Amino acid sequence: MKYLTIALPKGRLAELTLDMLKSAGIKCESTDLKSRKLIIKDQQNMIKFFMAKPSDVPTYVEYGAADLGVVGKDTLLEEKRNLYEVLNLQFGACKMCVAGPKELKGKLDSIVNKRVATKYPTIARDYFEIVKKEKIEIIKLNGSVELAPLVGLSEVIVDVVESGKTLQENNLVVLEEIADISARLVVNKVSMKMKNQRITQIIDSMKKELAK
Repeated sequence: MKYLTIALPKGRLAELTLDMLKSAGIKCESTDLKSRKLIIKDQQNMIKFFMAKPSDVPTYVEYGAADLGVVGKDTLLEEKRNLYEVLNLQFGACKMCVAGPKELKGKLDSIVNKRVATKYPTIARDYFEIVKKEKIEIIKLNGSVELAPLVGLSEVIVDVVESGKTLQENNLVVLEEIADISARLVVNKVSMKMKNQRITQIIDSMKKELAK
C-alpha cells in the first residue's frame, strides 16, 4: 500500500491538526513537530506528513505532491487553487475584514477611488470590485498593514482580524466583515478518485471528532 500524503502548514495549525488526527485514531505524535524534519511518517497507518509554508499548501495539493492538506480559508480565497475543500476544521477561527480609522465607520462607501493596503490583493479586489461593484487601488504589503492608514499610504486595509487588539492599539476599527476564516481540509481531485476509500475514512473520522 502506498503512503497517503498530507501537507501541513508549519506552526500552530499543524499541531492542532495532528492532535485531531490522533484523537481520530491516527497515532502520529505532535511532538515530532519539534524536530527539524520536514517529513514525518506514520508507518502503522501508511500516512506521510510534510511541513510547508501555509501559503504553499494549496499548491502542493493541487499538483498532487500531497493528497490532502490543511490550510486557512484566507489562503484558499487568495490562491484560488483547483482542489476540493471538504471540511471546516473549526480551529484557527478569525475574520477577513476591511478596517480603518474609526472616523470612517458607516462612511466607507462615500470614499471614491479608495486605496486599500493588504497582504491579500485577490480577496480585496474580489470584495470591492465584484461584491461592492466599485473600483479601488490595491497596495500590496507584506508587513504590518495596520501602518498604511496611519501614515497616509491608504484609506483602509483588508486583513485577517482575530482579537482586534492590534487594530485597537492603533486606533483602527473593523469597518466591514468579508468572510469567516478557519482551517480547512482540502483534497487533490485525482487523489479523491484514486484513493477515495482511505481519504473518505479520514474525513469521516475527523467529522466525528468535530461532532463531539
